[in-house]
Formats: sequence, C-alpha cells, structure tokens
Amino acid sequence: MDLFEMADDNLNLPERETGLQLYLDSADPNDWQHFLPWGVFRGVTTNPVLLERAGQACTLQNLEKLTRQAVQCGCGEIHLQTWGTTPEEMISNGSQLALMAGLGIAVLVKVPATEQGLIVSEKLAASGCRITLTGIFSPGQVLLAAGFDADYAAPYLGRLDDAGRDGTAAVLKMQDILDGCDAGTRLLVASLRTGDQVLQLAAQGLDTFTFGGRVAKQLLTEELTTEAAADFQRAAEAMGGAS
Repeated sequence: MDLFEMADDNLNLPERETGLQLYLDSADPNDWQHFLPWGVFRGVTTNPVLLERAGQACTLQNLEKLTRQAVQCGCGEIHLQTWGTTPEEMISNGSQLALMAGLGIAVLVKVPATEQGLIVSEKLAASGCRITLTGIFSPGQVLLAAGFDADYAAPYLGRLDDAGRDGTAAVLKMQDILDGCDAGTRLLVASLRTGDQVLQLAAQGLDTFTFGGRVAKQLLTEELTTEAAADFQRAAEAMGGAS
C-alpha cells in the first residue's frame, strides 16, 4: 500500500459514540493477540515510549505493519502518535498515520499537548484527521483540546501522582470542565497503574480508559470466581459432562 497516494475519503471517520470505552495501552502485538480476543477492548493506544518498550521501530513503515497486525487481531481503533522536531515534520507524519485508516481501522493521531502540538493538532484536524491530544496534566490543557474539538484528551493519572499531585482529583476536574462546556471531546484516562484506580473513576462517572495487561488482569482476577468455575466443571464431569 502506498500511503502517500491514498485518497482522503479512506480516512474512516465514524460517528462519535457514547458509553464505556476501554483501550489496551500497548504497542506489543503479543499483548494484542492475548487480550483483544477478550472482546472488551475497543482498540489499542500506543506512543513512542511504548514502541521502545516493545522493541518496535518508530517509523511509518513499521507502524503500517503494526496497524495491519492490529486489524488481524480484530482491533477496531488504534491511536498512533506523531513525532518530529518541527510542526511541519509532525504534520507530515501525522497525515501519513491518519491515512492508515485505509487498512480498515479507525485511526486517531496522538499529539502532545504543547504549544507546537496545538498548532499541529489544528492543522491535522482541519484536514479531517481525528485527534487525541495526549500528555495532559492540567485542566487548562483539556479546555484547549475542546477548543478545537479534539476527539480525545488523554490525561496521565499515574504521572500526576508521581509528581506529587492528586491525579484522581485533577482528572475529575477535567471531566467536570468538559461536561460544563458540553464539549464533544472525550476524556481518555491513561497512565493507570492499578485496577482500583479504574474502578474508582468509573464509579464517579468516567467511562473511557486505557491500561496495560497487568491492570486488565487485576480487573479480571477473582479467587472466588476461579473456585466457582472449578466447582462448575467438577459438577459437570460428575454428571456426565466429561469430554
């Protein structure tokens, strides 16, 4: 596929949806193969740091390869982060990432919430790209994301806590701002370290999260369920259900 020649009408821009949205925060195809079949994840989120951890090159060629693998794993949406030392480089890379929607998957271009990032985001959004403004740490950044109608604004809760701030309180304030403005931008809470963080925010009305496999396993694992499942199988086998 020649990304540089793909038509703009292949950008794959679905209507925005409401309700719970969970994403797998990983650039490792092994994680995708393991967790996506659960059927609970809308898609995956990636960034250059996750690519580095997974030993994956941050190049357009490799990201196209990874996007193809995500499609094969049944992924419906992927967030790919642009990069570059100038706005022009970031816009060029972001445009090529957006065109990967032609592979049959919704693509969100992630852009850091910096002054340069806002310039890049506005240009990409004006050309029809879907945008996730990422690396958000303050309510003001969320307001700016809503200012150009970004699809998602991604605050890093764990990093906020690491910096000595109350990450949970900050994220809740961000959601209040979006609700108060009746903004179309959706808060995508990232940098989640534990299942309890997800549950605490979900109980207070937040509905869009991205987290890694370790947190996913925490949310699933329950000793009583494991014991009950084993007891169900024992009873089934005792009553003639053995295969």
